[in-house]
Amino acid sequence: MKKNSGITRRRFIGTTTAAAAGFMIVPSNTVSGLGHKAPSDKLNIAGVGIGGMGRGNIQRMADENIVALCDVEWGKNRRTNVAEVFQAYPKARKYYDWRQMYDEMGKSIDAVMCATADHTHAIISAHAIALGKHVFCQKPLTHSVYESRLLTRLAAKHRVATQMGNQGSSAEGVRLICEWIWNGEIGEVRKIEAYTNRPIWPQGLTAPTEEQPVPETLKWDLFIGPAKFRPYNEAYTPWVWRGWWDFGTGALGDMACHVMHPVFKSMMLQYPTKVIGSSTPFTTDSPPNAEIMHLTFPERKKPADIKIDLPEVHVTWYDGGLKPGFPENWPADRVQNSGVLFHGTKDILVCGEYGTDPILLSGRVPEVPKKLRRIEGTHEQDWIRACKESPESRVPAASDFSEAGPFNEMVVMGVLATRLQSLNKVLEWDGLNMTFKNVTDSDKITLGRNETVSAKAFADELIRHTYREGWSLPDMPA
Repeated sequence: MKKNSGITRRRFIGTTTAAAAGFMIVPSNTVSGLGHKAPSDKLNIAGVGIGGMGRGNIQRMADENIVALCDVEWGKNRRTNVAEVFQAYPKARKYYDWRQMYDEMGKSIDAVMCATADHTHAIISAHAIALGKHVFCQKPLTHSVYESRLLTRLAAKHRVATQMGNQGSSAEGVRLICEWIWNGEIGEVRKIEAYTNRPIWPQGLTAPTEEQPVPETLKWDLFIGPAKFRPYNEAYTPWVWRGWWDFGTGALGDMACHVMHPVFKSMMLQYPTKVIGSSTPFTTDSPPNAEIMHLTFPERKKPADIKIDLPEVHVTWYDGGLKPGFPENWPADRVQNSGVLFHGTKDILVCGEYGTDPILLSGRVPEVPKKLRRIEGTHEQDWIRACKESPESRVPAASDFSEAGPFNEMVVMGVLATRLQSLNKVLEWDGLNMTFKNVTDSDKITLGRNETVSAKAFADELIRHTYREGWSLPDMPA
């Protein structure tokens, strides 16, 4: 099926084209590289998705100018209170539709914070970048592999400052883990295990058959966005959208961007070559309650200042309360619901879910040179700093899309591994071309009880989604 490549909303496409054509680098004393100065050299920030995590993100950006706020739900419910957020920023213009916001305020916005449901991260962020806006996007960065690759390339093309919302990447623990491993403190690493107790919302569900009245404060069609339309039911939102394939990525998307970030960074990973998944039962609508994913990454070229080789490494992910077997010398007083075990040839390194509290199971406390920049202030403030630097001299934020994009491809690979597990084979991944080498047209996969489809077509759709009419992405840069 042909994939959409240009947004069809008439006014928006005109604005996007004009803005992208006029984007240029200007002197570094102009805020965010755009053609105007905000008062006191502050960024003009727009927030999209402000009732959940976005509310906290905006609060930690409030020293800048919050000029616009956008959400599909303006009411108060058990998980969000957008009306209260509006009250906190009375000067900000209010929107339901981010496209209208970009149309009307594109010239006065410097940066965009996106914290919507997973399935709309890419489309909101991609069009912001195409307009030359800096972007802070919550995790998981995107819903699919293709979307991750697109944001990576768009950010590089437009030279904007970016940040994924995995705040542990700005903390001390991730830096210590990298520096200990790179200094050879645990030897070569060929096996890594990561785990979480999530999900903490319902999964393994079948879509409800009851169509309920849409709440007056919710724009349901805008929430659906690029996904296939379905009638409203309170089972889908708020918060619980993570437990539906069309809107979220289950426990993987919720926690792997936190738990596995020190794995990706310390091991200097890129594309896996092999992946296979297994899980408890799941449906065509909803992820399983527990799953295991195995990823194989090839040998990487070692930088000159790293003391260890980087051989082929096998990474295993567990969720839903499944865990690896803990070594006998595991500290009795160490209790953690999520974390990582790095199995080295000399020692085992253990950390918590954000790379927190790293220790060596031998009890040694390494003293090694500091190789990585330490972050001052919050994760959001590190991004704001990067926004205000010129592209030529900018120090990328801690989870800049140049790293977060490839890392997120690793995370959403878990969705592919799980949903294709009935093929009963190790999937061979061609990362450069974003395709499975050993999934063919003759392979079949069963969806639901009676629907059998081409596994290749099904996999291709998961890798790159077909967007609903009226919703589309900018073209992939070369």
